[in-house]
Amino acid sequence: MTGRRAAGATGLQRPLSLQQARNLHLAAQALAAPPRRRARKADVAAAIARMRVLQIDTIHVVARSPYLVLFSRLGNYRSQWLDETLAEGAIFECWAHEACFAPITDLALHRTEVGEGVRPGHWAIRSAQRTHARQPQALTELLVHIRTHGAVKSSDFRREHGSGGGWWGWKDEKRWLEALFARGELMIARRENFQRVYDLRERVLANASRSHAVADDLMDPHARERAFVLGAVRALGISQARWINDYFRSGRRLRDAHLVEFVESGDLLRVEVAGWDAPAYVHADHAALLVAARAGRLRATHTTLLSPFDPVVWDRQRAASLFDFDYRIECYTPASKRRHGYYVLPILHRGRLVGRIDAKAHRGEGRFEIKSLSLQEGVVADAALADALARAISDCAAWHATPRVTLGQRAPSAFAALLRAALRAADTR
Repeated sequence: MTGRRAAGATGLQRPLSLQQARNLHLAAQALAAPPRRRARKADVAAAIARMRVLQIDTIHVVARSPYLVLFSRLGNYRSQWLDETLAEGAIFECWAHEACFAPITDLALHRTEVGEGVRPGHWAIRSAQRTHARQPQALTELLVHIRTHGAVKSSDFRREHGSGGGWWGWKDEKRWLEALFARGELMIARRENFQRVYDLRERVLANASRSHAVADDLMDPHARERAFVLGAVRALGISQARWINDYFRSGRRLRDAHLVEFVESGDLLRVEVAGWDAPAYVHADHAALLVAARAGRLRATHTTLLSPFDPVVWDRQRAASLFDFDYRIECYTPASKRRHGYYVLPILHRGRLVGRIDAKAHRGEGRFEIKSLSLQEGVVADAALADALARAISDCAAWHATPRVTLGQRAPSAFAALLRAALRAADTR
């Protein structure tokens, strides 16, 4: 029996408890324990390589999502490091789960061949193909302009009529730039004030190759499919079959039958989780983590705030099954239908999602406002939780350069009193 096949046999042992499965997932996502040292710039690329994709969103009532996802894992780091890491070519932008940063080592995996998308069913690829079919001359002329004059931002082009306000209000040039990006003819060279700077693919890759090994060969479709499956399971730590392809938005929902070959080859370990009606899968690279989790040696001790677009919560079904946490991103919900608020941050505490806060960073005032706070049913709202949450909020607020924390009235009154006292104590440390 080979080493990988022998590792697969661990799946026959007793089921994992739900908390053990959570701990395994959080360990893979670098969220089981607080960072052990002060962050360095290289940690940004390393964190993205570990997650494999870092989703991009532009809402900034607190720090924009990709910066906040990194903060949850790295602690107090310089947010400009993400921008520099992109400009230096260690990461690149692509369409995956949604718009994402990905490590440059995954370039071939996410490569889009001109004229046909790696994910022909992905909405961004379909939109790009429609735009190209309707306005091929305009896209060709824009490419010639960039080749002649250099990289551009959409703001370099004047809007002829109307006003913008979201993707539905994009001017023509923005739509064309995005189509050329989705088709793989343009890449994102850097960001300026979070605006994309588009340049020819060959120029962006030439810059990246000065410091990084860049492999841009077109992958065999079967090899790509395998890489997506294995990459998603490794990044998640533990996954049911139905959650796997959502991670990269790489295809149809998988069933257990699709994963038999991965288990037989020893690349994936099939395990049982108490209370689940479907098996789960662990990447063979995480065999040691699986053993530690099953033995109770893998613990989760981190308390932090998560972005609404953190991989831990972006799949609503997965968050419900793993954490018994029904999470909906309500910023896209009409105000009258919101239950918890506009930009709600899940609270991760020692391996559980224990609640959520609706937050806003008032940068001009140096104030971090908690508009509302709610805890999950059954959570013990004691002083220990208040102390841990106060430290997490204070650290997050300080990183935002909004060190003064205010807590609104929409919070459980007894716990709010404990949290206010803990916040005052944290402020004196």
